[in-house]
Amino acid sequence: MAELSTVGDVGVVRVKYPPVNALGFPVRKGIWDCIQRASRNSSIRCIVLCGDGRTFPAGADISEFGTNKAGMGPSLVDVIHAIEATDKPVVAAIHGTALGGGLELALGCHYRIIRKDGRVGFPEVTLGILPGGTGTQRLPRVTGIADALEIITSGKPLSARAALAKGIVDQVVEGDIVKQGIAFAKSVAGKPVAPRRISQMKVNAPANVRQIFDEMRAKLIKSSRGAIAPLTCLQSVEAAVTSPTYAQGLRKESELMMMLMTSGQARAQQYAFFAERAVTKWEVPSRGVGFKTAKPLAIKSAAVIGAGTMGAGIAMSLLSAGIPTFMIERNDEFLQRGVDTVKSFLGYYVVKGRMGAPQAKKLQALLKPTLSYGDLKDVDIVIEAVFENMKIKQEVFGKLDAVCKPSAILASNTSGLDIDQMASATKRPENVIGMHFFAPAHIMRLVENIYGKKTSAVAMATVMDLTKKMGKVGVLVGNCSGFVGNRMLGAYATEASFLLEEGCLPHEVDQALRDFGLPMGMFQMSDLSGLDIGYKGRTERGLIDTDGSKPARYRNGQRYSPLADMLVEKGRLGQKTGKGFYNYGKPGGRMPQRDPEVEQLILDFSEKHGIKRRQIYAEEIIERCLYPLINEGFRILQEEIARTMEEIDITWLYGYGWPRHTGGPMFYAKQVGLQRVYERILHYQKQFPYSTHWYPADLLQKMASQPAHKL
Repeated sequence: MAELSTVGDVGVVRVKYPPVNALGFPVRKGIWDCIQRASRNSSIRCIVLCGDGRTFPAGADISEFGTNKAGMGPSLVDVIHAIEATDKPVVAAIHGTALGGGLELALGCHYRIIRKDGRVGFPEVTLGILPGGTGTQRLPRVTGIADALEIITSGKPLSARAALAKGIVDQVVEGDIVKQGIAFAKSVAGKPVAPRRISQMKVNAPANVRQIFDEMRAKLIKSSRGAIAPLTCLQSVEAAVTSPTYAQGLRKESELMMMLMTSGQARAQQYAFFAERAVTKWEVPSRGVGFKTAKPLAIKSAAVIGAGTMGAGIAMSLLSAGIPTFMIERNDEFLQRGVDTVKSFLGYYVVKGRMGAPQAKKLQALLKPTLSYGDLKDVDIVIEAVFENMKIKQEVFGKLDAVCKPSAILASNTSGLDIDQMASATKRPENVIGMHFFAPAHIMRLVENIYGKKTSAVAMATVMDLTKKMGKVGVLVGNCSGFVGNRMLGAYATEASFLLEEGCLPHEVDQALRDFGLPMGMFQMSDLSGLDIGYKGRTERGLIDTDGSKPARYRNGQRYSPLADMLVEKGRLGQKTGKGFYNYGKPGGRMPQRDPEVEQLILDFSEKHGIKRRQIYAEEIIERCLYPLINEGFRILQEEIARTMEEIDITWLYGYGWPRHTGGPMFYAKQVGLQRVYERILHYQKQFPYSTHWYPADLLQKMASQPAHKL
């Protein structure tokens, strides 16, 4: 998987293991053998290590994790030390990506050059581990402690120029990377390599190194939300500073790596890594339509109906993919507001250095604001983002059906309305599909793509392909109320409200959920979304007590909590009005504060309805909020709305901020034990028989009875 050739007195070790030259056993063995042969060859004065194809060795072969191959020698550490030990200068010639093990391999070389479009980094923390192939010991020896900590604990890659500025590489080049590597190697041939051996260098620790570690530790405790890998990465970098020798630091790195590798969190995060790739291989079980059988249409132009925050975000996503996009509104004022919103997004990207001003100007030019549906006659896809009202959406689809070309895909950014009802307003139901973006649409990566009864495989393939081109993660699911994410969210939100009636206050429920690892609790999330959104949905379903004729705590035979309704009726709509479950000080405020008025309303409600309040501990809060959600996930699988657990977990990881170190709700349930989850659901069913979300799904009951090794 690696071959040695010569160009004059330069030995070229070229890794050949497509597609990304991952550092599995065959590649490690190949590099080792080539380095040994080059070292013994007296006609070779210097060595270039490079990758064939599109990239330098991109990283470790993650498929080997937990298998016998991972322990097959030589290890990556053995290879790195063998490269460093040779007396002939070894130059890493990097193109594409050198991430994780790839960067560690490069840091084992005496010199590093990189093509200007290359990237380097240590993403291991996102897999629940650390750079365990000498990375935490080598990086602090070539760059500053603060930079090393940021690179390793964030997992974010660096551009070629940034890597040069931080001392990670010696030169940024253009053109043929192998030719440039050979030229560089000739320039250092004959020079002593001892000063270039990173393991022999001292760590560049400034006088305030302790303060740097303390500040980063405090930052990670706050941001990691229960994930252990970021803080363990810090410990390993700290070992590079505190250990008397490189060898001792390396031993500490190995110990910490082993601890992480055997943790449930690493297993969960690696599951999530593969799950993201698995959801791209979609199919529809009831139709047997495989992802390879349908070819996507080429999307050369698009349109977005609605220029509100969501519509502007969707338009921004399309523009970022280089797609000319119409934006349509009902009047000039609303249309201009949408255009200004897109301009603000682009301006923010320029300020943050994510794109240059010329690129922003080019993307802005792709936006085509219009008030006329007639301008959409030649577009390839239209995504409507109007109010979440079926009548309005059907009117929009009727207009689109009349003006758009027959092949155009008509998509709805609905968060839970019936795709088939929308399709019935057209003469092309096979071209109608849902594309549920999550707010803010230009930032959030998830798109729930929803097929109806008559949606064609071509339409499915097209939106899945478009989602990928926008840099997002698409999950293809079936049509039902709420689809996957919001359907599961319903049970979660309902039970959280019952907890308020029985003894909790909003901040107590939210704190338990944040401690679990969610970015925000149920009530803070409700305030962010707007309490009126749920209220409108409950009104359409006939759940709101508009005339005092409905029982206070039950609707349609189900237990019901009207607390959120009461807040909306008081004008407390969440952040947009400055008051919801929390007080935000002013409309649009972001910092939630406990509100005595809300807490008294909750206490009065409990007293009025004879509910004896009690102290409810975090364990019960977590079970009662998350287990109904998980139970609904099993129902969704049972009904084939989602095909796999991975589809559900990716939806929650990317759409709702479910903590990645638990893998997603379905994987988390397996980690807890399906028998345990099933038993606790039965326990709560006895307590709350009027809530059907406590009736266990048949599939959960079936899987809970199976031996753990079969799950």
